[in-house]
Amino acid sequence: MNARSSGPPPQQRDDGELIETDVPARLDALPWSRFHTLVVATLGITWILDGLEVTLAGAVAGILEQKAGLGLTTTEIGLASSAYLSGAVLGATYFGWLTDRLGRKKLFFVTLAIYLSATAMTAASWNGASYAFFRFFVGCGIGGEYAAVNSAIQELIPARMRGRTDLIINGSFWLGAAFGAGASLFLLDPTLFDPRLGWRLAFLIGAALGLIILLMRRWLPESPRWLILHARETEAEDIVAQIEAESRHGSAEREVPPAPKMMLRARAYTPIADVGRAMFRLYPQRTFVGVALMASQAFLYNSIFFTYALVLTNFYGVDGDRVGRHLLALAAGNFLGPLLLGRYFDTLGRRVMICATYAISGLLLVGVGYLFQWGVLTAAQQTAGWMLVFFFASAAASSAYLTVSEIFPLEIRALAIAAFYAFGTLIGGVASPWILGMLIETGVRSRVFDGYALGAFLMLCAAAIEWCWGVAAERKPLEEVCPPLGAVRRQNQIQ
Repeated sequence: MNARSSGPPPQQRDDGELIETDVPARLDALPWSRFHTLVVATLGITWILDGLEVTLAGAVAGILEQKAGLGLTTTEIGLASSAYLSGAVLGATYFGWLTDRLGRKKLFFVTLAIYLSATAMTAASWNGASYAFFRFFVGCGIGGEYAAVNSAIQELIPARMRGRTDLIINGSFWLGAAFGAGASLFLLDPTLFDPRLGWRLAFLIGAALGLIILLMRRWLPESPRWLILHARETEAEDIVAQIEAESRHGSAEREVPPAPKMMLRARAYTPIADVGRAMFRLYPQRTFVGVALMASQAFLYNSIFFTYALVLTNFYGVDGDRVGRHLLALAAGNFLGPLLLGRYFDTLGRRVMICATYAISGLLLVGVGYLFQWGVLTAAQQTAGWMLVFFFASAAASSAYLTVSEIFPLEIRALAIAAFYAFGTLIGGVASPWILGMLIETGVRSRVFDGYALGAFLMLCAAAIEWCWGVAAERKPLEEVCPPLGAVRRQNQIQ
């Protein structure tokens, strides 16, 4: 679908002008159509790319330690992983700010172009410093994608299906992880490719995939909600009308009741002071919940997945070219979690399901880590244990992104997503691969278990915080969950 205005874009009116619109209500009333499938396919690719990157980085870690790779130490590999996450933090913050100012669609292309360029350059790395440098910019592109893509998905998917759709899209990270694991088995097989070449070819996969998606995204429209905020009503109306026409195509005609209207003040941009006021004065408890959810899942995933290849090679004697088999199994468990549990976030509700998935994954992590500490597991059993942990942890992590993208006002949605991703990754993710890398380098299982126990503790704390202050956003329009800052008739909000 090419859901774009056929005429020239209208002139934006004065900042602060009142606008009455039914566009948000009409978007939420839409039945699922080919347009929504296109949104999921072309924007959900972000998580597939991230999963691909994380898995490939983990799968080639064993090769990079060898002379056929770059001859890196375990600590250097952990630092390169931290560089990737640092780039993601900075990219999310800067591009999130631009997304709210310039629009969702423009940033789709900028961030994806940065990603595919940097990941192609990663394949040309010649030492540890260059590898970490290029991984930093890969992270910048991926981090920027999160803000633009998450905000657009939230604003285009009908409210009644927002939870399950968002979880499945976030869960598609593991389709990328599975693809990366499968590709690593092929490309890192020394009987098929020279080990000096195979790991470089692995990183070129992401660049090729990103180029294809860059072309596909030309057909996506700007978010009508963002257009309304910027007083571009005609453009927004045209887009929604085209989506409605396609939704009715081939289906029986039905009478659609008039959509309720809302009134808000247009604004060209939102000052940083207003962003801070919304997050720390209007919704401080929501801010606390968002940081807790994002930081805990970031620590869990980044510590384990960036270093799991090192655990397999150092403690179980698994060959570097066979690590992909285990990562492929983990990817399957991670994708099945959001896929099978996602609908319950719209039926049983956000608070119940978020608490349950965080708490269960934390308890399971302690159990599996304890068995690892005592050395009673084989490599296959260790992987099976992680599959069980991540079946629940994956749904929990996806729900963190869902939460921070729907509980703050329209004007700051992209920047809020970016801020929570950045703060969460900075607090819980950047140092965790380096910490786990050092613990693994000691060769002492009990030291590694200390890292796992810390991750479990953070997940349990996040579950308790969500239970106390979580927001019941299931099946509610975004404007009801959190009215825009410029809404004329604002509802009283319970923090």
